[in-house]
Amino acid sequence: MNNRTRNILRIIFFLVILYVFLSSIQLMGHSLKLFGKGFAEALIETTTNPFVGLLIGILATSIIQSSSTTTALTVGLVAGDALTLATAIPIIMGANIGTTITNTLVSMAHITRKNEFQRAFAGATVHDFFNILAVLLLFPLEITFHFIEKTALFFSNAFVGVGGVKFISPLKLITEPAIRLFDLVFSNPIPILIIAVFLMFFSLIYIVKIMKLIIVERVENFFDDIIFRNAATAMTFGMLLTAAVQSSSVSTSLIIPLVGAGILTIRQVFPYTLGANIGTTITAMLAAFATANPVAITVAFSHLIFNIFGIVIFYPIRELPIRLAEGFAKIAVKSKKHTVGFVIGYYMLYIIPLVFLLIK
Repeated sequence: MNNRTRNILRIIFFLVILYVFLSSIQLMGHSLKLFGKGFAEALIETTTNPFVGLLIGILATSIIQSSSTTTALTVGLVAGDALTLATAIPIIMGANIGTTITNTLVSMAHITRKNEFQRAFAGATVHDFFNILAVLLLFPLEITFHFIEKTALFFSNAFVGVGGVKFISPLKLITEPAIRLFDLVFSNPIPILIIAVFLMFFSLIYIVKIMKLIIVERVENFFDDIIFRNAATAMTFGMLLTAAVQSSSVSTSLIIPLVGAGILTIRQVFPYTLGANIGTTITAMLAAFATANPVAITVAFSHLIFNIFGIVIFYPIRELPIRLAEGFAKIAVKSKKHTVGFVIGYYMLYIIPLVFLLIK
C-alpha cells in the first residue's frame, strides 16, 4: 500500500471518528436532557431571588449541558409570564458558567499524557475562567444598576414584531440518525450516557493519533495562516461555527484535542471561545423572535449584551483568565492526587447550587 492510499484511508477513518465524536457529544447532551430537562425547567420556575437565579442557571445548564436550551427555556417562561425580566437575567448569566463542563470532560481524554493534558486542560478551563470572572464582576453591577436590562430594553424595542425565524443546525441533521438509533435500542437514558462518554473518549484518542500521523503540519499551517492568524478571525470563526451548530459545548470541545496536540495555543483559542459565547446566543434570539413577546426578546438580547460587555472588559486583560487556566493546569498535572482533588473541587461548583436549593 503506497503512502497516498494510506493517507486517503486515514482521512476516511478520521472523518468517521470525527462523526463518532460529534455524535457522542450530541448523545451525551440528549441523554442528560432525558434525565433533567423537566427538572431544569422546574428549577428555573422556582426563583425570585437574583442570587438563586444565578445558581439555578449554573445548575440547570450543567444538567442539560446546553446554555442554548437553558436560555431558550428561560425565554419561553418569560413569554408565558412565569418569570420576570429581572429574575431571568441572572439565570442567563449562570447558564454561561454551566455550559463549560463538557470542555473539561473532553480534556480528561489526555490525562495519561502529561504534556498533552496540561495543554488541553488549560485550553478547556480558560473558557470557565472567563465566564466566572465576567459573572463575578457583572452580576453585582447588574443587580445594583440593571445596566444589562436597560441596554437590552433599548435594543429590543427595534425588534418587537420580528417573528417566525427558524434555523436548523446542520450538526443536528447529521447526528440525528445516531440519536434515533440509540433511542430505539435503549429506553433508559443511563446506558446512552455511559456509551456516549465511552465513545467520546475513544474517538478523541484516535483523533489526536490521526492528526499526529498525517495532518498536524497541514492543519497547523491552515489554522495559523487563516483561521487563527489573529484574534478577530478566531473570534468570528468561533461565533459563526457556534451559531451554525447551536452549541458552544460542541464548538469549544472540538478545539480541545487541537490544543492538547500542540496545534493551537491557549492564546489562539481564547478569542475563539469568546466568539462561541456570542454564537450561542443565536438560539435564544430565534426562540424569542418566535414568541414575538417584547420581554422575551429583551431576555435574549440580555444574553448577547452580557457576553459583549464581558468581552469588552476582559479581552484587554486576557492574561488574567489565561494565566489562571495555565496555573490550574500545572497544579492538575503534578500528580493524580492533585488532579483528582482539582476535578472534585471544580465540580463542587455544580454541587453547591443543588445543596443550596435543597436547603431552601
